[in-house]
Amino acid sequence: MADVHSKEVRSYNMSRIKGKDTKPEILVRKFLFAKGLRYRLHDKKMAGKPDIVLAKYRTVVFIHGCFWHGHEGCKYFVVPKTRTDWWLNKINKNKEKDNDSILKLNEEGWHTIVVWECDLKSKKREEVLNNLYKKIVNLN
Repeated sequence: MADVHSKEVRSYNMSRIKGKDTKPEILVRKFLFAKGLRYRLHDKKMAGKPDIVLAKYRTVVFIHGCFWHGHEGCKYFVVPKTRTDWWLNKINKNKEKDNDSILKLNEEGWHTIVVWECDLKSKKREEVLNNLYKKIVNLN
């Protein structure tokens, strides 16, 4: 099946996809800040550059996009019909990196929490954010 966009349009569309300051990430950050938690963002010294680092609680939060991180069983993770092998390879590498980063951070004594993009959709958002806050403050 051919791509519905020209190469230039597809390239432009893909260039607009951000790795930082995504809507789900900003949503979580605003919620945590409003609850009085202070954090650092994307600490390059830490494995996997966590989206949110809460040093006081020795906790890091990763906010994963369902497609880019291969969220199994999620309706937002659909394998593209074109270049399937390439995409599966890319997504599987992302999953391996995620697992390695979490393992390394846990070995260093950090608590890791993963929040999925689909869990921040309007139906579950409030419950998920409140549970996240409880996990962070009750871990220590």
